[in-house]
Amino acid sequence: MKKVGVIGLGNMGIGIAKNLIKKGFETMGYDLRQERMKLLFQLGGKPAMNCREVGENADVVFIMVMNGQQVRDVILGQNGLLKGLKKGSTIIITATIKPSEIQAIEQPIIECGMNLIDSPVSGGKSGAENGTLTMMVAAKKDMFEDCKNILEAVGKNIHHVGEKIGLGQKTKAALQALIGSSFTAIFESFVLGTKAGVDPEVLYEVFSTSGVSSNLFRECARFILDRKFENTGSHISTMYKDLGISMDMAKENGVVMFTTAAAFELFRAGMSLFPEGDNWSIVKLLEQIADIEIKGHRGIV
Repeated sequence: MKKVGVIGLGNMGIGIAKNLIKKGFETMGYDLRQERMKLLFQLGGKPAMNCREVGENADVVFIMVMNGQQVRDVILGQNGLLKGLKKGSTIIITATIKPSEIQAIEQPIIECGMNLIDSPVSGGKSGAENGTLTMMVAAKKDMFEDCKNILEAVGKNIHHVGEKIGLGQKTKAALQALIGSSFTAIFESFVLGTKAGVDPEVLYEVFSTSGVSSNLFRECARFILDRKFENTGSHISTMYKDLGISMDMAKENGVVMFTTAAAFELFRAGMSLFPEGDNWSIVKLLEQIADIEIKGHRGIV
């Protein structure tokens, strides 16, 4: 059985590590925060001193950090993965970064005799914890098949989106445009209905049994009605970053994105007002403008 590494042990990375350990994979991890390293140890994983040590002790390494520069540092830095990985090893980038950023690091990895899989994920904290992530995998077919059992340890819906590196990130950018726009539509519809005098619980019941019902809707609505705007595992800065990638890709391809552009600007405003908040905290901005508060009271959500 292959030895696996995980670099970046935040909400997503620690969930990935937990499920790898659960499925019997010997797992080593690294994070800049010592408390996350301790959590990995408690789960049965092995903390490393740096990225290089992870590479020295793994056949396959997941990278789940925040942005493209961090991915580059993890791989090409002074104590980066390429200093430790053996030839034939595989790097799986599950972080969401710009397609151009992952394409830029492909050649250095290939020149060192290693493999690269471009596989951003969707499903959030709960998906990572439960091993039910949706994975958008761009890799050579044989490489995809070789790592499929490892991907299946952390994901439920695993899509091979193509062989060209960057296609995974492009798929994720399109998906985030839809998700971000869906969030803002949920925020606005709840504010509209509540301001007009409809009980927020009634709105929840009707929306959740209509054609727009989804896990995304129910989770988002639950957090709004329960006034849970922090520490839910979906920090506003992440979606703001992802929508920026979506808008950049739209510009590069000459695609007009009216709805996504509005969502991006709303998330920008939310970042300024609620820098420590999660995605749902944006509804508070709309509540302020409408002079209402959306709050559940029946305990059904």
